[in-house]
Amino acid sequence: MISADKMEIIVETERLLITEFTIDMASAVQKNSLDEDNRRFVPDEVWETVEEAEETLEFLISQYGTVNGPLVYPIIVKETNDNIGYVQLCPIDGGKWEIGYHIAKKYTGNGYATEAVKAFLPVIAGQVNIREIFGICLTENAASIAVMEKCGFQNVFTGIGLYQGTEREIVRNVWRVKE
Repeated sequence: MISADKMEIIVETERLLITEFTIDMASAVQKNSLDEDNRRFVPDEVWETVEEAEETLEFLISQYGTVNGPLVYPIIVKETNDNIGYVQLCPIDGGKWEIGYHIAKKYTGNGYATEAVKAFLPVIAGQVNIREIFGICLTENAASIAVMEKCGFQNVFTGIGLYQGTEREIVRNVWRVKE
């Protein structure tokens, strides 16, 4: 459980708060990172101990207020105050930015990722002063592809490309700020 009075709210939706991390979220972050989908699709975002999660959170917290990235924000369910995952914006090659998100397995299938990403995109694009955001995932990650489609991303590439340093079958999508 998270205490809502300590949070800096970045985005609020009907069901969710997207806020800044605090160090006391380390236990929930660590627990959320251990599910099989996280291990399969983003193994570099798995923390085996709470101490590892704390160390990562210290770094992520230090990035707030900058436009360097990564800019990572926890997703909290308003009704229960549960930390269910995160949404992030990370710099990639050539001055471009990529969105990332993860909802812990026990909370998937409720539309939380779509709700969070839809609300987050225009806010973070304005904060970083960018016009487009890429979404890159493995072609086998059907749930992530569906989230991007529902959030207005357009496919720009499907094929073999680098994914976490390895040649894999990927989908690269782009979302653009509406004029």
